[in-house]
Amino acid sequence: MAFDFLLPVSQSVLAHTELLPAQALGRNIYKHTEQDGLPVLAGARFALLGVYESRNAFIRKTSRLDMDGLRLQLYKLMQGNWNDTIIDLGDVDEGETVKDTYFVVREILAGLLEENIIPIIIGATQDITYPMYRAFDGITDLVNLVSVDSRFDFGAEEELISSNSYMSKIITDKPNNLFNFSNLGYQSYFNAQEEIDLMDRLFFDAYRLGELTADIGLVEPVMRNAHLVSLDARAIRAAEMGQSDEFSPNGFTGREICAITRYAGMGEQIAAFGIFEVENNPQSLQLIAQMIWYFLEGHNFSTREFPSDNDPNFTKYIVPCDSEQLHFYKSALTERWWVEVPNLLSAHTKSDTPALLPCTEQDYLDACDQNIPERWFKAYKKGFN
Repeated sequence: MAFDFLLPVSQSVLAHTELLPAQALGRNIYKHTEQDGLPVLAGARFALLGVYESRNAFIRKTSRLDMDGLRLQLYKLMQGNWNDTIIDLGDVDEGETVKDTYFVVREILAGLLEENIIPIIIGATQDITYPMYRAFDGITDLVNLVSVDSRFDFGAEEELISSNSYMSKIITDKPNNLFNFSNLGYQSYFNAQEEIDLMDRLFFDAYRLGELTADIGLVEPVMRNAHLVSLDARAIRAAEMGQSDEFSPNGFTGREICAITRYAGMGEQIAAFGIFEVENNPQSLQLIAQMIWYFLEGHNFSTREFPSDNDPNFTKYIVPCDSEQLHFYKSALTERWWVEVPNLLSAHTKSDTPALLPCTEQDYLDACDQNIPERWFKAYKKGFN
């Protein structure tokens, strides 16, 4: 069984945990220990897991991922007013081959997904997103993947899978369960024009860094339907991460990236979350720990809503456009917006009602000005593929 390959939480971390106050996260997480073995999965909502695999790094890693350091930073944070049970499964070491590691990660995640437990993966390199994606095989037919990254990570067509090319593997590999891919925070000078064109041809969504930093609230509707969120820490600017050589001077600030992970936790469909390319310095590890904290916090405040004509908590707006009539819904409880996408009926919702696409109030206002929202257009086109 794949869980047999897990390394327990180190004795030094466990000893440090004993010195923490009762309200600290570390005192309220059920841990995989050498003495007691794995914690009970039943009833857990989140499972923390480290993955040391780094052999497919685009730029060779000079040091092993410091999961002890990250746990020390995370464990000492104070628990919020949460009711969810959190377990720490320990770590996945490098297998004999990279494929061996992928297999173990995939099997562990598949087991967690079947138990309705949300895995929080901390990985040395972002190619671990691939086995995370494959863990959904047989669990859900269609996966919405959101990547927080300065790059699209398509790589060259003939390139073997790496931390900079895993998306090509996801797009081309069978079975193809990817319904939608959204990138948050790409920086144009890191991406070839051919990659940007490919995003358009596949009707995927991409948001430039400047667009999101001007209005971080744009992240919320993207995250609302995400099943899998993969975050490359290199999307964060170097000054926030301890001035590492591998990080850009431009990127998200600490406050912005924590808002993004909070939105990820609030997502109604979120099933797996990963943070990769972590740097082994105290400032970086402290920020990653806070990002995890905000993800947990966001999930605690998530609200599941399904707009309906018969629900008094929703207001329906019908907007006639030149070629289409768009139907928008607004929630009186959360003030969130949705728009119907009629041609996604049978293939993607398996029901007789139109698919509801999360959107923003600005999308509604644009439609009122006879400008069809780009997110609606891409979803509409995707329904014919």
